[in-house]
Amino acid sequence: MESDQIIIGALIFILIVIGSNILMYGIARGWAKRGDARWMSALRDSLSKPLHSQANKSMDELRKQVEELEKQKNGE
Repeated sequence: MESDQIIIGALIFILIVIGSNILMYGIARGWAKRGDARWMSALRDSLSKPLHSQANKSMDELRKQVEELEKQKNGE
């Protein structure tokens, strides 16, 4: 009798978890498709572009200086 209650309780818990996941999926999908979905395109663009921060610019300058020094070293 007690094992039957445990199985029923586990099934109810699983159904609640699956049901809440389906509900949240539906809400998120409806929110993304309806109206203003610019945040998705902004996220996609930011992930596809390389970062153009100040640190990357300074690293590019440093890389160019190192390449110039190596050319001068090899040329002499």
